Amino acid sequence: MKIMIVEDEKTIRDMLGESLAKWGFEVVTADEFEDVLQVVISEKPHLILLDINLPSFDGFYWCSKIREFSKVPVIFISSRDSAMDMVMAINMGGDDFIQKPFDTNVLIAKINALLRRSYSYMDIEPNVLEHNGVILDLKDWEIIYQGNKADLTKTEFIILRLLMQQKGTVVNRTKMMRSLWKDESFIDDNTLTVNITRLRKKLAELGKDDFISTKRGEGYIIQ
Repeated sequence: MKIMIVEDEKTIRDMLGESLAKWGFEVVTADEFEDVLQVVISEKPHLILLDINLPSFDGFYWCSKIREFSKVPVIFISSRDSAMDMVMAINMGGDDFIQKPFDTNVLIAKINALLRRSYSYMDIEPNVLEHNGVILDLKDWEIIYQGNKADLTKTEFIILRLLMQQKGTVVNRTKMMRSLWKDESFIDDNTLTVNITRLRKKLAELGKDDFISTKRGEGYIIQ
């Protein structure tokens, strides 16, 4: 299973990585602390070790953002020891808290126990699609970009899901309309154009222009 380490102290990060690797875990680290969310989405870890004191945004912030789209288990690791920090860690969506300095064997035991509990009932894959910073929430029909959200209609959602599932490939209009008909969204060619226009407008309002490109005579593509 894959463990993600979000820790800005290199000595601790390296020590954790070596210990986890010895136990057979795949290890991924976040080295750019402004892009933690994108690493979570692209790497799809099974558990996250998250420090509280981080550059730019603290661990509480990142945990709350992760919880907007994923139930991945999170263990906070911190030198803080106040009851309020522990309460905040749980309230922000953390599953456990371990204080520095810690015994590596204790941490490994906590990780194994949490993985056993979590994946006996939980989906491993986050319920999102992501590309170039745009997140499509597959449960709530929302698009998220840089912390801002927009709700989608059913038709808009189906169109964007299809394009993101086939990013880098031109999806022709006929295929789009067939997908919509399967979902009982009975639309014609003109209605498809209207929905593409609305989607582009919502993306632009979030600050993501030109996310959907037109290939004249072919269809649409997300690159």
